[in-house]
Amino acid sequence: MRSYAKSIALYEKTRKHLAGGVSSNVRYASVPVPLFFARGEGARLYDVDGNVHIDYVLGNGPAILGHAPKKVIDAVAASLAEGQLFAAQHPRETELAERLCGLLPGAEVVRFSTSGTEAVLMAMRLARAFTGRDKILKFEGHYHGWSDQAYISARPPLNEAGPANAPVPVAGSPGMPASVLGDVAVCGWNDLELLEQALERHRGEIAAVIMEPVMVNGGVMPPLPGYLEGVKELCRKHGALFILDEVITGFRVGLRGAQAKFGVTADLSIYAKAVAAGFPLAMVAGRRDVMDTLLDKGVMHGGTYNGNVQSMAAALAALDLLEAEDGAVYRDLEARGRELMQGLAALAAKHKLPILVHGMPAIFQTFFTSAPAPRNYRESAACDRDRMLTLHAALQEEGVRVQQAGKWFLSTTHDKPVIEETLVAADRAMAKMASA
Repeated sequence: MRSYAKSIALYEKTRKHLAGGVSSNVRYASVPVPLFFARGEGARLYDVDGNVHIDYVLGNGPAILGHAPKKVIDAVAASLAEGQLFAAQHPRETELAERLCGLLPGAEVVRFSTSGTEAVLMAMRLARAFTGRDKILKFEGHYHGWSDQAYISARPPLNEAGPANAPVPVAGSPGMPASVLGDVAVCGWNDLELLEQALERHRGEIAAVIMEPVMVNGGVMPPLPGYLEGVKELCRKHGALFILDEVITGFRVGLRGAQAKFGVTADLSIYAKAVAAGFPLAMVAGRRDVMDTLLDKGVMHGGTYNGNVQSMAAALAALDLLEAEDGAVYRDLEARGRELMQGLAALAAKHKLPILVHGMPAIFQTFFTSAPAPRNYRESAACDRDRMLTLHAALQEEGVRVQQAGKWFLSTTHDKPVIEETLVAADRAMAKMASA
């Protein structure tokens, strides 16, 4: 058994002065306590007790190049002597914006922020100002940040969520005012008929429809064929903007994100996480006429740390690596991801465990279910989460770190030897689980 004595002691000490002992509630999701890590390198994390973890959490997605990628770290280190914040512009912002607009579908202009949650709020405000409407339509199980306006029906208890064909908005946290629920309409995902019904119920009220192009947070569920195109068409029909939240999928499922992969372009797109390979950076990209409301209509967007020197330097260096040979690193990343997915599925069959492995090679999900692959939040909620928690703990004991819900992120440093080592560890973990 691995020892976590130092993490346990540090957690007890930290709780005395840091609320809850963590700086983000999602970090509670570790056993036996939120673990403390001393450093990360490539595909591995090293905790304070000396345990080594092959890391498939990767900071919840940003570390597309692995931990501490040398080119990015060197670029950031070189920028430190130039300063950090000017409350003014600097040339790296110009360079990065130009490169992104030449790369991303539909990106006529961009505006930088610091976190995905902030960028979501900016996109919602732009949509409301542009359309003159107040309501945002979002989907059950899709996560768009923790703010009052966004953290609605992200993981709703089904006994509170209403009927599947007409869900009711459910606040995701105590402390959220009931008033925000009136500004949000909720719909089941991956069903165009349900969306058309929702838009008809709120005819003339919806400023924008927002979604993850792949339902990553709810279980890495891809859109059904034709679904994204159908959503965009319905948005046009009802005068609403189409917003794609690519905070996770952007720069992860491909160089140009999920929109290029599925052949659909949104009016506004939100990016964060992998764009700066682990440094804090987010942005809204999209149509010039919508983005120009920042100037033409005086739509307010601010942020002291927006466009800071180090995040710009990190993103430019990361793009150098990701763009090389028109995204050659993604071809290798996808090959390794497919190898891992197929290997895990084969091990599940070997040990007679009802594990479904599905998703995309750079990010995929393991579910405990004997049912077909889920297509929406309610189907994913029927999977056995307790058994997934048991597998999570068994994998951690064997030196493999995944999200408790069963999500796996890959980086460019998860090479063939790392994948092979992971599968050997997963074989042991599943064998123990099967025998128990």
